[in-house]
This record gives sequence, structure tokens and C-alpha cells, in this order.
Amino acid sequence: MRTHFNPKNNPRVIIIQKLYGKFYNEDDELHFPKHRFKKFIKDIVLGTIERNDLIIDELKNKLGEDFVFENLDKVFQTILKAATYELMYKPNLSLNIIIKEYLNSSNYFLENSQTKYLNALLDNVGKKLRTNA
Repeated sequence: MRTHFNPKNNPRVIIIQKLYGKFYNEDDELHFPKHRFKKFIKDIVLGTIERNDLIIDELKNKLGEDFVFENLDKVFQTILKAATYELMYKPNLSLNIIIKEYLNSSNYFLENSQTKYLNALLDNVGKKLRTNA
């Protein structure tokens, strides 16, 4: 069952949109409109942009040689980067909450089969990052 979210209310949908615009549309300026989670949104977006190369290296390292990040859909890449940033730099947030929030947000952008693949990747990366394996 797909859940549809109003992007104005879901901070992770806004994060995905901002990052996609910055990475793939090369938006010069990021605007963060008034939102009750504005500080959180801004923190995740700017942190993901700043640590983009490190995040990609970490994903490739944790997912092995068979994983080719560049072969993924651009929206999928964006979601994976943002979620990985949170897994790496937001230790106070539960692994399960981060994964659940990005899966719920991904329903707005991805097909059901892609969401299942995202779940598997995030679960794999999350466990390896959080156990320092």
C-alpha cells in the first residue's frame, strides 16, 4: 500500500527535493521557507551537500564491489545520500526511525519495487554504519 504525503508537511520530502535541485538541477541558491522543522531540514541538506563525496565513498565501501552507485536513478541516489548522512551524523536518531521516514518519503517519488530495494540498502548500510563494521 502506497502512502501519499503532502510535501509541505514532511521534512524528508523537502530534504529530498532540495538535494535533488542542488545536485542535478544545479540550483545556485537554496531557499528554506518557514517550516516547523526548518533547522533540521537545513542541517541535513547542507550537511549532505558538504559531505557528498564522503557519503558516496562510505556507501561504496559498505555495500561492496557489486554495488554501482552511478547506475541508480537520480532521485534514488538523492534519497540514499540523505539517509546515509543521517545514519552517519545523527547518532541520536534511531536507525529504524531514519529508515522508516525515508521509506515513507520515497513513496512520494519511487515505485513500490524501488522502495523495497531502498529498504534493503538502507537496512544493510545502517547496520554496518551503526555497528562500526
